[in-house]
Amino acid sequence: MGWQDESIGRRTFLKQAAVASACAATNATAQKNSTRTPNVLMILVDDLGYGDLGCYGNAQCETPNIDRLARQGMRFTNAYAPAPICSASRAAMLTGKTPARLNFEFVTKNDENWEDGWADRYPNKKLIPPVYTLNLPLEEQTLAEVCKSAGYTTGITGKWHVSAHHERYLGWSPTHGPLSQGFDWGDPDFGAHPYGYDKKTRDEFGDYTEGEFPEDALTQNAIEFMGENRENPFFLLVSHYHVHTPLGTKCKWLLEKYQEKLGDDPNKKRALYAAFVETLDHYVGELLDAVDNLGLADDTLVLFISDNGGHPEFAFNAPLRGSKWNLYEGGVRVPMIARWPGVVKEGSVSDAVVSGIDFLPTIREAVGATGEASKEIDGTNITPALRGETLSDRALVWHFPYYHPESGYDKKKSKIGIEDVYISQTEPQSSIRIGHEKLIYFHEDGRCELYDLAKDTSEQNDLADSHPERATELKEMLLDYLSSVNARFPAPNPSA
Repeated sequence: MGWQDESIGRRTFLKQAAVASACAATNATAQKNSTRTPNVLMILVDDLGYGDLGCYGNAQCETPNIDRLARQGMRFTNAYAPAPICSASRAAMLTGKTPARLNFEFVTKNDENWEDGWADRYPNKKLIPPVYTLNLPLEEQTLAEVCKSAGYTTGITGKWHVSAHHERYLGWSPTHGPLSQGFDWGDPDFGAHPYGYDKKTRDEFGDYTEGEFPEDALTQNAIEFMGENRENPFFLLVSHYHVHTPLGTKCKWLLEKYQEKLGDDPNKKRALYAAFVETLDHYVGELLDAVDNLGLADDTLVLFISDNGGHPEFAFNAPLRGSKWNLYEGGVRVPMIARWPGVVKEGSVSDAVVSGIDFLPTIREAVGATGEASKEIDGTNITPALRGETLSDRALVWHFPYYHPESGYDKKKSKIGIEDVYISQTEPQSSIRIGHEKLIYFHEDGRCELYDLAKDTSEQNDLADSHPERATELKEMLLDYLSSVNARFPAPNPSA
């Protein structure tokens, strides 16, 4: 297997051959695997909201496969993405470092000079954001490199998005792509996501009967990788493009099901989005079925997480305030599930405060890496939480020194509420959570908002004025951390 796309026929053949071979050798393989460190399967989803899954209380989207994963493992209720936006969050998950420390706080762009024109882009804004970071530096140690140091074979299929786009949107960089960051194998195929469809035919339905979905090359490539590497430990990152826009489905039956089910919902985009979520669930189910059929379930740590909160126009972010692109809970609190037989109790639920930056130190211990650890890691090993133990309170920090959206900002509404169904104005902001307390700091005027998440998950009761001393204390802790890691701050705009 290699970089290039392969025919559907070969993918299907290899999948069937791998599963058949595994079934014939299940007993021998299971006996061998019982004494080895676990495989690691990390399923990273794009833009999935906290409330989009059945196991998180959603009664509209049907997600039986991800719900099954939750029943077999542990569901986290206080899990966070490292950033409210894709590239920054993914870079942090790969390295265990916050976007503030990495100076990688926004999405990457094309390989061009983004330093010019900032004052022209924001002529009326008080601040000028930092220049976009385009590439995750090669000297940063990634999850793949940690696993390789422990003798693992490493692979990735799908979205990378921590380097400048190459040749096409989301195209992998030949110098800063995953094959230069510790991955032995990778395939960037868009699979069945609308990214891979011709724009002229994107909205056309295929000939799919009820219960049938298009084959997803991204998923099939992942299954092949596991089949070919099942005899030795592997780390596999399955990085979905779902459920990022553009929304779409080739299954008329699926869209009609949700149009009927959500007929009273005034947000007509919801039906298409729900169909999109169920499509993702189907592909996750195929992946999990392959793990079972290959005899790998008992020896595989499965981690499932979203890279940031849901899109404001259609995701099910309630009861959380905000959405992707801002630091209210709807932008950074995400679904996270862990399955690890023998370590994680089936059907368990954890309220431990965890983050995607915790994956690197946790996986490092799981795979038995003994090489020198990367310095200045912000994440912590959450293996005790996976065992059901209590984690000590620690500070989590988010840093988003940008305005969003990048164009048309002044035409957007400034209010950020709960499921507003519109893209709002997001100004440069940073935040910190310690225990049940969370503070958001706004860089334009230095104001703060303080919330008690134990009593106010929806962030409706700002306590900054009634508890000014605590707000000041948390603000100082936040700014001290940002200063200590040489975080980049927005600068005053001389033309404002």
